Amino acid sequence: MKMLILVPKVTGRVMYVFDLMLRQLLGIEFELTTNEDLFKAFEGPKLHYGPQRVDDELFVKSDDILFERHIHEQSFRKVGFEGTVAPYAVYGMGNLMPFDVFAASFFLVSRYEEYLSQVRDKYGRFRAESSWMYENEMLQKPLVNIWTLALGRRLKAAYPDLPIKNPKFAFVPTYDVDAAWAYKHKGLYRTIGGFFKDLAAGDFERIRERHQVLCGKRKDPFDSFDFQFDLQKEFKLNPIYFILCGEYDTNDKNISLRKEAFCNLIKHLGDYADVGVHPSFSSYLNSNKLQHEISNLSEVLHRPLTKSRQHFLRMNLPRSYQKLIELDIGDDYTMGFASQAGFRAGIADSFRFYDLENDMVTNLRVHPFALMDGTMRDYLNLDVEASLTLAKQLVDEVKAVGGTFIYLTHNETLGGEGRWVGWPEMYRQLLTYIFT
Repeated sequence: MKMLILVPKVTGRVMYVFDLMLRQLLGIEFELTTNEDLFKAFEGPKLHYGPQRVDDELFVKSDDILFERHIHEQSFRKVGFEGTVAPYAVYGMGNLMPFDVFAASFFLVSRYEEYLSQVRDKYGRFRAESSWMYENEMLQKPLVNIWTLALGRRLKAAYPDLPIKNPKFAFVPTYDVDAAWAYKHKGLYRTIGGFFKDLAAGDFERIRERHQVLCGKRKDPFDSFDFQFDLQKEFKLNPIYFILCGEYDTNDKNISLRKEAFCNLIKHLGDYADVGVHPSFSSYLNSNKLQHEISNLSEVLHRPLTKSRQHFLRMNLPRSYQKLIELDIGDDYTMGFASQAGFRAGIADSFRFYDLENDMVTNLRVHPFALMDGTMRDYLNLDVEASLTLAKQLVDEVKAVGGTFIYLTHNETLGGEGRWVGWPEMYRQLLTYIFT
């Protein structure tokens, strides 16, 4: 059964957001038309999206944003809706919902506001605290999913025979390997330099630890890979590893791909999980460096790479995504904030990137993550117990809408030493909560 939708004009933005909400999230097949006579004569399920109602049909009053091509400051009224705050409020009789649900969803998923704001943090990242969702205390709500399900209930009430799919919750664990080992396989100069740095700081405990690891008397604190494999078997996980393999620099300190041990680890990870590239801090908006890193990692794995997540979550829209597309990366997992937990794009499902600069949908699929270990420990200053509570709350939000919960952690974190004491246990408890 197909739904007919009357619109004043068929645009790329209209097609994109209707495809995301109706076809992808609700499983509703639809057709757009600008022919009012055809719409009136149609006897199946139908919806009118436009500025003015025609008759007594189901009607969503539209804002202008989906019928435009340019990017400009948005001015809209807010309205409370089923426990959320929504932009693009509409007034008048006969509206299916009290706001333009399609415009509101497009505003969030396209990251429209990130093209307008020039406020950035010290790494050049769009600040979570500058987002509309954070300002309205909605960042920890998957708004697009919530609104889409509400739309689906209203469509189902009007057309009981309209097939609407029941979304299923999914969990995707992801691991960023910024430094595979804390002390091992770093080469003579880095190792000697590390000793002297610790000595200058008077950190004798770290000197002792480094010595014990290098002498084989103690496991490297970052080497948590066996623990990860055990969890993978126990909970039947399908993780994704993102490997930093840029040249050594101030913010890029992984092991060199010239080290056989590192290459063997990468191959081992690739035998049990998907592996993607973790573009280095220094490759930010540098196509040549990015291509070099992708090629080098692909050569180690003997297969093409299609997945990516930016180191430091350092991303500029639309430039970062445009460069990934040029290099045939099909899936990106950067969409999330470092300083705050929640849903940067307002959605707990993957979606195709809409390039507002060129006003076109692309083939790059964006997979937003909801929570990162460093967000809880370093930005929000939460202890292990409070972090677990926050993680469970976000899982509950995603389960309620049948979305996908993507979690970002690091091998260092799961080593459970130093500043990460108690975090492996926290992760196991979170997995237990997710799968029970």
